Amino acid sequence: MNSDNSSGHISQRFDDELDAVKSQLTEMGGIVEKQVSDAIASLLDADALLAEKVVKKDKSINTLEVSIDEDCALILARRQPAARDLRLVLSIIKTTTDLERIGDEADKMATQAINLAEEGKAPHGYVEIRHIGQHVSKMLSQALDCFVRQDVELALRVAQEDKAVDLEYGTALRAMMTYMIEDPRSITRVMSIMWSLRALERIGDHARNIAEHVIYLVKGDDVRHLGLKKMAEKVHET
Repeated sequence: MNSDNSSGHISQRFDDELDAVKSQLTEMGGIVEKQVSDAIASLLDADALLAEKVVKKDKSINTLEVSIDEDCALILARRQPAARDLRLVLSIIKTTTDLERIGDEADKMATQAINLAEEGKAPHGYVEIRHIGQHVSKMLSQALDCFVRQDVELALRVAQEDKAVDLEYGTALRAMMTYMIEDPRSITRVMSIMWSLRALERIGDHARNIAEHVIYLVKGDDVRHLGLKKMAEKVHET
């Protein structure tokens, strides 16, 4: 076998390994999206059985995280990738971590749904859960989409949406505090709603993180600690 053929085979195996971890990441993303959707539904419908399924499914997310991390570590050790390939592997590792943490937040919401199914639905907060839930679910879907497509413009829009979610979360918390003051008997149940709203806000943060990983992958700029204006400048740099 000549050196050109050998290099070609090595390059093909490397591409296959990258495709395999990207496929695993896509699978993990789909599971996490479903977890978030089911966790929200279990809250809105006081569905303890659905909530329990969300809690049990968290183990499969953790298993995928470990598998992807191990595969990425092997790629780094064997292939010693550089430039964009290195950024791709690092971005996959970081995105996997964010997806695992989103799964944890879905688990927290499902736990609150189980509590509310046992104690009785809270008197307030379900409109806020539905609204913010729809918002962060869309952010998560778009974040995963922009990773697959390596679309920095969409990534920027996801990052910008996180600010709107933060504002909605702040407004919802103030409303929940008012409800508890007006009806102290509802405090325990409304607190379950507040913890769920907090979990949704954190999911929005992790969706933004994924978007930032995409910008790093494509542009080579670490934008994690930049404001939205500077982030937009990096995205639009030629």
